Amino acid sequence: MDIVLLAKAAIMGVVEGLTEFLPISSTGHLILAGSLLGFDDAKAKVFDIAIQTGAIFAVIVVYWQKIRATLAALPTERQAQRFALNVLIAFVPAVVLGLLFGKAIKAHLFTPVVVASTFILGGFIILWAERRPSAATRIHAVEDMTALDALKVGLVQCLAMVPGTSRSGATIIGGMLLGLSRKAATDFSFFLAIPTLIGAGAYSLYKERALLSAADIPLFGVGLVFSFISAWLCVHWLLRYISTHSFVPFAYYRIAFGVVVLVSAWTGLVQWAG
Repeated sequence: MDIVLLAKAAIMGVVEGLTEFLPISSTGHLILAGSLLGFDDAKAKVFDIAIQTGAIFAVIVVYWQKIRATLAALPTERQAQRFALNVLIAFVPAVVLGLLFGKAIKAHLFTPVVVASTFILGGFIILWAERRPSAATRIHAVEDMTALDALKVGLVQCLAMVPGTSRSGATIIGGMLLGLSRKAATDFSFFLAIPTLIGAGAYSLYKERALLSAADIPLFGVGLVFSFISAWLCVHWLLRYISTHSFVPFAYYRIAFGVVVLVSAWTGLVQWAG
C-alpha cells in the first residue's frame, strides 16, 4: 500500500473525527481537505462516509453506560422505551429523504463553493440561535422529549444532506431553536448520530462495493482508527465546553472559513476541485 495514500487516509480520519460532532460540518471539511490532497475520486467519497463509523464508535464508548442502561431497561421501563422510540422517529426522515434525494445532492451540491456558502449561512443561523432568550428553553434532558420533538429534530437533521450544513450543527442548533437546552440538544444529536452514520456508512459500502477490494482494507482501517481517536478526544472536550460556553465561536469560524474558501476560489489562489 502506498505510504502517501495511507498518510492521506490518516489526515482525512483526523479531519472527520475532529469535525463530525462540532457544528462546523465534517462533510464540508472532508470535501475541502480531499480537494487539497487530491483525494476526491469515487473511492474517496465512499471512504469519507465509511470512516464516519470510527467517529460513531467514539460516541458509543463515551455514552456506553447510558446506552447499556437503556438497552437493559427496554423490555420493562417506559422511559427507556420512549427514549429509544424517539431516536428511531428522528432517524426515519433522513432515511426516507436520503434515499429519494441523496444521489442528486451528491451529483450537484458536493462542491467547495456550495460548502463555503452553507458554512457562512450556518454561521449566521448559529449566531441567531444563541441570541434567543433562555426562557425559550423547555426541555432540559433527552428523557423529557416527546415523539413530536424527536420528529422535528429528525426533519432538521435532513438539512445536513446539503454539504457544509453540518449534521451535528443542524440537530444541536435546530434542537435549541425547538426548545431543547444546549446540553439536551447535544446529547440527542450524539445519540441520533449512532443509527444515522452507521446506516449511511453501511449503505455506502454496500452500494459502491464494486469499487472496493481487499487491498483497500489498510486504507479504510487507517481512516477508521484516526477517526475514532480524534472523535473520542473531541467528544470529551465538547461535553466539557458546552457546560460553560456557547457555540458563538464556531459561528465566527464558519463565516471566516467560508469567506476564505470563496475568495480563494474566485481569485484562483486555490484550485479547488469541482
